[in-house]
Amino acid sequence: MTKLANKVALITGSGRNIGRAIALEFAREGASVIINSKSNREEAESVANEAQEFGAKAIAALGDVSDKSQVDSMFRQILDTFGRVDILVSNAAIRPQKSFLDLSVDEWHKAVGVILHGAFHCTQAALPSMLNNQFGRVVYITGDGAYAGVAKRAHVSAAKMGLTGLARGLATEFAEQNITFNIISPGRIDTARNQSFYADPASMQKVDDIPMMRLGNPDEIAKACVFLSSDDAGYITGQTLHVNGGRGYY
Repeated sequence: MTKLANKVALITGSGRNIGRAIALEFAREGASVIINSKSNREEAESVANEAQEFGAKAIAALGDVSDKSQVDSMFRQILDTFGRVDILVSNAAIRPQKSFLDLSVDEWHKAVGVILHGAFHCTQAALPSMLNNQFGRVVYITGDGAYAGVAKRAHVSAAKMGLTGLARGLATEFAEQNITFNIISPGRIDTARNQSFYADPASMQKVDDIPMMRLGNPDEIAKACVFLSSDDAGYITGQTLHVNGGRGYY
């Protein structure tokens, strides 16, 4: 038996890296998957094709999650295709570095828009389907930096910590409807990165401050996400799971 058989899952920001790994692991576990990218159709369709190789139904759905009208359009496509959404993984994020004193209002709003507003838009769009079926699993992806703090990333940390408050509030509000809301906080993961987001890109390859002395793998985040999205985690809600090799305990 596969853990997510007959479930329909949307993973935002799933054209590459952790999002891609989550989508493919969900497909392996029997879910139909929606691959979201802001604008890179080729990337999203490539992941959808990979998912289909596991026998899963998969489509690409383009949309900027910070824009409610684009999210609404994306959900019309999803509901027309699958009829419902059972699982939402809000993974889309940007991580630009900028000194707080130099941070513009637009740069602040852009980070909050993708990370926090994106989760708000997608969750609000997914909930009616989940309520109708009395089942839902929502997972927000944050990161160690949100809890430990990273210089020149206050805007990103603020947005990601907002996800924790959102998850805890919604976990309480919708607990009786069998809809859970949880956080996965990845540690330092071996992924392809936008080097312009890092003053010192080599720092993201450091392992000497990780007790396990290695970087994490995107598949390890994906497997944690499968667990929180499955019936095995039916009594877990409002919680944060740190998958970071022991690097700090929060």
